[in-house]
Amino acid sequence: MKPKNIISKDQINELFTKLQAAGYKLIGPTIQDKAIVYGNIKEVADLPIGWTDKHARGSYEIKERKDKALFGYNVGPSSWKKFLFPPVQSLFTADKSTSDIKVKVTHHDSEPKLALIGVRACELNAIKIQDKVFSGVEKADAGYTTRRKNAFILAVNCTIVGDSCFCTTMKTGPQVKANFDLALTEVISSDTHYFLLEVGSELGAKFIHSLSLKEANKKELEEAKEICEKAEKQMRVRFDVTKVKQLLQSNLESPLWDELETRCLSCANCTLACPTCFCSVTEDHTNLDGTESERVRKWDSCFSDNFSYMHGGPIRKSTKSKYRHWITHKLANWHDQFGTSGCVGCGRCISWCPVGIDITEEVVKLQELESKG
Repeated sequence: MKPKNIISKDQINELFTKLQAAGYKLIGPTIQDKAIVYGNIKEVADLPIGWTDKHARGSYEIKERKDKALFGYNVGPSSWKKFLFPPVQSLFTADKSTSDIKVKVTHHDSEPKLALIGVRACELNAIKIQDKVFSGVEKADAGYTTRRKNAFILAVNCTIVGDSCFCTTMKTGPQVKANFDLALTEVISSDTHYFLLEVGSELGAKFIHSLSLKEANKKELEEAKEICEKAEKQMRVRFDVTKVKQLLQSNLESPLWDELETRCLSCANCTLACPTCFCSVTEDHTNLDGTESERVRKWDSCFSDNFSYMHGGPIRKSTKSKYRHWITHKLANWHDQFGTSGCVGCGRCISWCPVGIDITEEVVKLQELESKG
C-alpha cells in the first residue's frame, strides 16, 4: 500500500500553480447564480469555501457552513461532461465566397489540457462510462478522446451525503478508488483542518514531488477513514441493482408508465443534468447569402420529439414512451450496449426534476407492481 501524505491549503495552491505552469487550464467548483457549478479557477480562493448544498426531490439550494471547508458540498447542476463532451461543437465549415469552395474540418490536436479539480467518486465513474461510449467504440470520437487523454484529475472523497445521492446503490461511491491522478480527503474538526492526499498515477506523483509533504500518521489516517465510513453509512441502498435490468426489460407494458405520464413534463432536465447521457444532434447553419455554412453537433435528449423522428414522425410520441425509454436504457439496455449501467447514482436527475420524480422510487414501485402480478 502506498503511503498517504498530508497536504495543506497553501500546498494545494502550489499544486494549482504547478499545473497551470505546465499548461493546464484549471476547472473546479465555483459559486455562480446561487449554485455550485464547475468553472475556471486559478487558486484555492476561487473554490466555494464555507459553502454547502442541500438537495431534495425537485429542490436545490446552497447554504453557508459553519467552517471553512473547501469541498463541503455534494454535486451541483453541471457535470464534467460539458468539458469533455461540450454542449456545442463545430464539426466543419464551408466557404464558397470565391470560385473555390473551401472546407475546413475541425481538428482536435490543439485541445486544451484540463485539470479537473474536485471530482467525486460518482463522477469518476461517469467519466469512465463516457470513455466506453466515446473511446471504446470502433470509431472513437477524436475530440473527446483528445480532451480525455489530456485531462488531469484531482478527485475528492465525499464526507457528506445529499438527500438525492444513491451511489452506494449503484456501487460507484462515495469513496474514490481508481481512475484519478490525485485524491483528497478533507478532514475538519473543532481543532484541525487538513487534507489527506493519495497518489493515483505517475502524473499525479510528478506534480507533488517537490512539495515536501508530511507522511500521514496513524491518527490522521484513522480520522480520514472514519469520516469517509460515516458518509457511506448515512446513505441508504434504494434497490437491488443486480435485478433491475431484468425488471425493466420485462415490464415494458407496466401501468407504471401510464401513471408517470401524468407527472413527467418531458422537459429533458434529467438527461441534460445527467453526467453520462450522450444524445446529440447535428445541425447545418448557413448565412443569408449562402456563401458560408457550418455543421455543428449539439446536445439533444431522448425526450425530444425530433430525436426519434423518422419519415412520418417521431417513433416515441407519448411522454410515457419517452420516460420508459430513458430509464430502461439508463438502467438496463446500457448493460447490453456498453457492459455497464448508465447510472452512477449522483442524484442530479432527482434534484433537477421540476416535479420531483425520483428514479429510485419508480424502480421500487415497479418491483412492487411486479410482485403483485
